[in-house]
Amino acid sequence: MYSPGISLGSVRGVASIRPVTETSFVASHPEVGPLLGPRSSAQRARLLVEMAKAVGEKGYANTTVADAVRAARVSRGTFYALFASKEDCFIEGYRYAVDVLIAHNDEAIASAGGSWIDGLRAGIRAYLHSLSENPLFARAHFLELPHAGERAQAERDATLRRMADRLRLGYEAGAAETPELEVPPDDALFVMSAGIEQLVCTRMREGRLDELPGLEDTIVALTLAAVVGYRGGVESAASSRAT
Repeated sequence: MYSPGISLGSVRGVASIRPVTETSFVASHPEVGPLLGPRSSAQRARLLVEMAKAVGEKGYANTTVADAVRAARVSRGTFYALFASKEDCFIEGYRYAVDVLIAHNDEAIASAGGSWIDGLRAGIRAYLHSLSENPLFARAHFLELPHAGERAQAERDATLRRMADRLRLGYEAGAAETPELEVPPDDALFVMSAGIEQLVCTRMREGRLDELPGLEDTIVALTLAAVVGYRGGVESAASSRAT
């Protein structure tokens, strides 16, 4: 498993974060991790991981193909035989990393037990802790993705819709338990998903990445408010925390 030690104390936009040892989300993907190693077949996987690492450390604009090539120990010609551009490499790594993030959420929800609200809380908790504990991924694929162009923005929109789908599944579970509960429409779910990500990104830009888990109650209450009203959402969130 690839486990780089990442020092983020001097990284632009993520100030005052202590140095950490972090397992790359890209390397955690089952289609990437097994390829890492000395074999020539590992070159693509290493480039994906090292590109994400470089963007997390330096920012997208300041990262070059040479950074990834040097760290992955491959030639520039090999890079361009595998990827059309820095953008292509970065976006492919982003897709793998998002798969891992969503898998973490799904596993947490599946193992939560209890009511649909317990599952909702478990998924939100897993999301926040995954980002807080993986600052390299958080910076590269949340803060820096918008700087990678229109294709990257489209990938972000696709991710937000995938996260909105997770919210919808949670609400559908709630409707099965409480038939009068109405599942919000897809556009409303997208707005919630985008709003949660924007709040998370704001904390990152403020250098408060380690405080993300503290947003759990707020996000749970707001997602519940969509179906039970704000006061009801706060009360239901407090009840689920107590259990």
